[in-house]
Amino acid sequence: MNAKGIRRGICLLIVAAFFTAAVPVISAHDDLTSLRQTSKAFSSVAKKATPAVVFIKVEKTVEAGSNVPFGNSNPFGFFNDRQPRQPREYRQMGQGSGFIISEDGYILTNNHVVGDADVISVKLNDGREFKARRIGGDEKADVAVIKIDGENLPTLPLGDSENLQVGEWVIAIGNPFGLSETLTSGIVSAKGRNTVGINDYEDFIQTDAAINPGNSGGPLINLDGQAVGINSAIFSSSGGSVGIGFAIPINMARNIKDQLVRDGKVTRGQLGVRIGELTKDLADYFGAETSKGALVSDVLKGSPAEKAGLESGDIILKIDGRDVESIGQLRNTIAMVAPGTKVDLLIYRKGKEKTVTVSIVELSDTIAQAGVSELPLKLGLTVENLTEDSRRYYGLQPDEGVLVTSVDSDSRAFEAGIRPGTIIISVNQKKVGSTKEYGEALQASVETKKVLLLVKEQQYTRFVVLPLE
Repeated sequence: MNAKGIRRGICLLIVAAFFTAAVPVISAHDDLTSLRQTSKAFSSVAKKATPAVVFIKVEKTVEAGSNVPFGNSNPFGFFNDRQPRQPREYRQMGQGSGFIISEDGYILTNNHVVGDADVISVKLNDGREFKARRIGGDEKADVAVIKIDGENLPTLPLGDSENLQVGEWVIAIGNPFGLSETLTSGIVSAKGRNTVGINDYEDFIQTDAAINPGNSGGPLINLDGQAVGINSAIFSSSGGSVGIGFAIPINMARNIKDQLVRDGKVTRGQLGVRIGELTKDLADYFGAETSKGALVSDVLKGSPAEKAGLESGDIILKIDGRDVESIGQLRNTIAMVAPGTKVDLLIYRKGKEKTVTVSIVELSDTIAQAGVSELPLKLGLTVENLTEDSRRYYGLQPDEGVLVTSVDSDSRAFEAGIRPGTIIISVNQKKVGSTKEYGEALQASVETKKVLLLVKEQQYTRFVVLPLE
């Protein structure tokens, strides 16, 4: 090798040595140090949060049937070999989780955990036990507030679920299968799940942190030790965790909690429109550049939307400057607006965008019933109230169920096997005990365009989904 080649080789060696020195070397020790720091972070959160997570036990007196001879006939004129029942009482027990959010003893949990229980017992991490009283519950979003009276109560701070990011570490604490103070961890798998079909109002945080029966009502916590959700449900074919759990975002729960504590009830806002998904084909038809937004299919008479000038075919793009990502998101946002509040809607109509100001009214106003009266006709069936004798005959609870009296032979209901004599137990997962409650429960189908029925035929019950279009 000549002198020039030698000098070049030396230069390359020097450059290689420089880059080798510049690349950090991660040793096994560094790996363990990083893991220990992560472990300590979880332990720190658990140490701070666990004392505020409580074990909830509930008791309720319910009525069940006992067989009593009824004779060879029944009140409906068709054969059935079931014997009538007379009511008797027994104690029904349940359990779940919750967490203390204030020093004066307010506790957040799920409505399905406490329901309308006669007795609510709360046990703290330190062994103290209290009788709790129910402040209020919101069945539509499955949030409830209960209260205990005690001293030196540990509390869990509330975070901001809006700032929670997909992929962020979260921790679930609760009492799965009665095993108190159980902690599991995972990540936020998704946000804004509003079509799960569990509650009327959904905006679920999805997580792969293991959630099991008994976790309901417990907190979902970020690494800052703040509650960002209420663990509520799991997707499972076995009853156990398969890595898909759902939590109510704490921002929604906080709004509901404030109303329950202040007013003892929850009021929701209403726009007064029927909205549908804006598909790509529909966006193309209306000349919109994006398929984001919600398509107004109908405007209810006398509604705030009609007064503000909204029309069928309008596309709602934004509400108060926030993009409308889905119809579920729009519905949740409007519902959380206090009645009397004005909101600005950016809409797209016939090639142009314009801003419309709408004054929101309370959902319980009479316009909420607009368009509902024709729904039973669309289903192709008619119902009537059950007598107490017929309820006992079918083994039903008092004020449970309505009786199908006729079914159109060319209806979807007939195709689904519903016949005169079928009992409808619930509509859209709302128990019904009268034709009035039946009509009210159908209201949820105005937007979804489908009805979920739980029907009873002799000794069997089953769910039936009937489309309205």
